[in-house]
Amino acid sequence: MEQNKFYVLPKLSYDYKDLAPHMSEEQLTIHHSKHHQAYVNGANAILQKLDKARKENADIDVKSTLKDLSWNIGGHLLHSLFWGNLAPPSKGGGKPAGVLGDALAKEFGSFERFQKEFSQAAASVEGSGWGALSYCRQTNRPIIMQIEKHNTNVYPMFRILMVIDVFEHAYYIDYKNNRGKFIEAFWNIVNWNAVNNRLEELLKH
Repeated sequence: MEQNKFYVLPKLSYDYKDLAPHMSEEQLTIHHSKHHQAYVNGANAILQKLDKARKENADIDVKSTLKDLSWNIGGHLLHSLFWGNLAPPSKGGGKPAGVLGDALAKEFGSFERFQKEFSQAAASVEGSGWGALSYCRQTNRPIIMQIEKHNTNVYPMFRILMVIDVFEHAYYIDYKNNRGKFIEAFWNIVNWNAVNNRLEELLKH
């Protein structure tokens, strides 16, 4: 398989055990190596199906195929972002500084207000999905996004700065069906430097 033509499961910048006690080694291992890998495999299988159909000039159900592709690519990209905005407790948590800290304080009035709204957004996603912090360049405002599944209610063209996965597969081993406890734990392992770097990079262009 040509790497530049297909998706690849990203390597983590930390070990599976490093996010404990807020995310156990077992939970992270299964989430990354099984669930995320399934989206990578699913997206690649669809790309191969499209390649084959085009080569053979064969008909396909375009609507269902692209819907499935959106689901799997969305799952892959959002999970990749998720791993990147996590860090071991010794390096994560606390409050953001820099450009990000200033932007959140300006938009929400305080970090605590942002944290409250983001947590409520993540907790109230219907079914499975994501809580996300995005940024709108037209208004220069950080805006919270509720993403259902991997691909519903996404604001087109908004850069996503930070996400939390609230599919049950993200926390069922550690927190059973208690999404709220998982969201509370998430704030201890947020990599604010990585989130701030995403915003700084965005604002350069």
